[in-house]
Amino acid sequence: MTLEEIKIRTYDRRIDRHRVEDLEQRCEVGPAESSATLIVDTMGDPTCRIRHCQIYKMLVAELNNKELVGMVQGTIKIVTVHLQHQSQSIVGYILGLRVSPLHRQRGIALSLVKKMEEWFILNHVDLAYMATDKDNEASVKLFTEKLQYVKFRTPSILVNPVSHHLMRLSPSVKIVKLKIEHAERLYRRFMGSTEFFPQDIDRILKNKLSLGTWIAYWQGDSCRTFDLDQYFPTSWAMLSIWNSGQQFKLRVGKPSLACQMYARSSSFIDRFFPCFKFPFIPDMFKPFGFYFMYGLYQEGPKSGSLMQSLCKLVHNMATKCQDCKVVVTETGGYDDMLRHHIPHRKLLSCPEDLWCIKDLKSEEKHLTRTPHPRALFIDPREV
Repeated sequence: MTLEEIKIRTYDRRIDRHRVEDLEQRCEVGPAESSATLIVDTMGDPTCRIRHCQIYKMLVAELNNKELVGMVQGTIKIVTVHLQHQSQSIVGYILGLRVSPLHRQRGIALSLVKKMEEWFILNHVDLAYMATDKDNEASVKLFTEKLQYVKFRTPSILVNPVSHHLMRLSPSVKIVKLKIEHAERLYRRFMGSTEFFPQDIDRILKNKLSLGTWIAYWQGDSCRTFDLDQYFPTSWAMLSIWNSGQQFKLRVGKPSLACQMYARSSSFIDRFFPCFKFPFIPDMFKPFGFYFMYGLYQEGPKSGSLMQSLCKLVHNMATKCQDCKVVVTETGGYDDMLRHHIPHRKLLSCPEDLWCIKDLKSEEKHLTRTPHPRALFIDPREV
C-alpha cells in the first residue's frame, strides 16, 4: 500500500459515524508496559470530546474510498501563555489520534497531523500542542522527531476511586456553591495568568456538563460572600466539577484475572466491611463515567485542608451518580504542592502525562524549551 491510496478528509457524520466507532474500538489506549487498555465509548457521537469547544474539526484517513484506517481531532481557542511576548495566543490542540493496528507504520498518523496543522495555520493558530503518555514511544517519536514538537510540561493525572460510602466533612469547614458570574470573576482574577487559561471560561462554566463551582473556608473566618470587592478569608480553596460521563464512557480492556478478582473482592469488603479500610478498586471493566475536577485553586496557610474537604464533597456527589466510578483531575507546574492535598490512588494515577508543543509561526524553538514553573489550567472540554 502507498500513501496515494490514503485520502485525508473532513469527518462526515452521515457516512463515517459507525466506521469511526468501530475504529475507536479497535484501537488501544494505555501505558506501553501495561497489558490492560482503555477503551472509549463515544455513545454514538465520535466528536464528543471536542464538540463543546467553539472551533473544532475531525479528520479521517480513508483507504480506497471505503475503509477508515485513521482519525484525528483538533480544537482552537485563545488562552493565556507565557511563551511569547504577548500574554495571549491562539492555540490548537491535537487529540484523539488513532490508526488501525493493521495499518500502522505507514505514515498515516504523520499525514493526519500535518493536515490538522494546515487547518490550524489557516485559522491563524500560533501554537499547536498535544498530550500523550510519556511511555508511548511511537507517539513521542512521531511528534518530537518527525513533526518537531518539543516537550513542554509533564502534569500529573490523579485518579481517586468512588467508594460505596460518604466521606465525612469537617464541621469547621464552610462550603458554598457559587453563582456562575461570581465563579467567572474569581477565575479571571486569581487564575487569569495561569498557563493555558481559556479566554472563554464563561462558556465552560455555563456548559450543562459543568455541575458548578464551590469554595471552602474556615467557619471562624467571617466572609459573607466571595466577590471581587469583598473581604477574602485568610485561607480558602475553590474548584469546579465537570461531568465527563455525560460526554463519553471508558472501559478497561484486557484486564488480568488477578486484577478482576482484586476489584471484586475490594468492592465487597468496601461495601460490607468499611472499617477494614481495604484499598478499594472499582469495577472499571464495564463502561463507566467519571467526574473531572478543574479550576483547582487554593490560597492561604491552611488552604490544603480546605482543598481536601472540597475533594471529599466531589466524592460524595459522585456516589449519587450511578455510573461514576472515579474522580479525576490533572495538575502541573507549581501545582505540585496542590497535588499533595488531592486524594488519589497511585495505582490508578499517571504521575507524568507528557505535553508537547510547536510554534507554527516561528522557526525559533528556544521559546518553547524554557522551563515553566507556572500552574497549568486544564480545560475540561478536552479531557
